[in-house]
Amino acid sequence: MVGLGNPGAEYDGTRHNIGFAVVDLLAESAGVSFTSERLGSIARLKIRGKQVTLLKPNTYMNLSGKAVNYWLQHEQIPLANMIVVTDDLALPVGSIRIRLKGSDGGHNGLKSINETLNSTDYSRLRFGIGSQFPKGKQADYVLSAWTDEEIALVKEKTKRSAEAITHYISAGPVFAMNQFND
Repeated sequence: MVGLGNPGAEYDGTRHNIGFAVVDLLAESAGVSFTSERLGSIARLKIRGKQVTLLKPNTYMNLSGKAVNYWLQHEQIPLANMIVVTDDLALPVGSIRIRLKGSDGGHNGLKSINETLNSTDYSRLRFGIGSQFPKGKQADYVLSAWTDEEIALVKEKTKRSAEAITHYISAGPVFAMNQFND
């Protein structure tokens, strides 16, 4: 499972790092810690008896594919068993969408993964970050912190996203999509 984000304290709590926030919550809930390894931070846990590797790439967003490809090969994980958690400008703040495949939707992290793996056939959980920014200010917006009004909703939906991942792994993607897509 891959959480997309940018490494570094200056990006903590930003919209673009919601993927990191979701995998951090999964690791914390399981009582495991991330260790810094090649091309990213890794945590390992079991969900309903299934071994799960959590990855937070340290390659910055636009080079995420390099870390993802390395860890898929290193851990011998089939592409069909990967799910990527990412932010999505096209969805309202806190909205969750699980998809089994799809385009990058203009997201540089997904674009890097698609190009590196030469495939779009992997699952993703898209977390809505909204699009309330002036023309030409998209980069500033995605790298900005949540507003005071959004924080409670984002915290609740981050928890819901972690639950969706748990159900995705234990009950399958169709069940998770039916229960958690909003």
